[in-house]
Amino acid sequence: MSEKPRALRLSAPNRLKNKRDFEQIRAGGQRAILGCLIANWRVLENTSRSRVGVIASAKIGNAPERNRAKRLMREVFRLHQHEFAKPLELVLVARQSIAGKTFAEVENTFLTILRKAGVLT
Repeated sequence: MSEKPRALRLSAPNRLKNKRDFEQIRAGGQRAILGCLIANWRVLENTSRSRVGVIASAKIGNAPERNRAKRLMREVFRLHQHEFAKPLELVLVARQSIAGKTFAEVENTFLTILRKAGVLT
């Protein structure tokens, strides 16, 4: 019997929004830097839902470039959110080198960071 497909939505409860949440993850979580991304995360024990927050500073470029960088990071998380060994709160920070990257390049960087961290199944 085939397994029921998991929803790949990235709805409001899956997003980090409060400054306090971002600061707690940065202060009490783990961090990895590779290529065009910085990943800060904290493993969750008592919840079944991973959450993501994205940051793209003005160093990335103008507003359309920053928005594209944030869309790429959210999309990569959305597609791979069910591959974590345990639920995570994850903050992805775009570095200047993300400007001009393709989705595949950002996805490869994302997966490499999380594989090295040991949080993917």
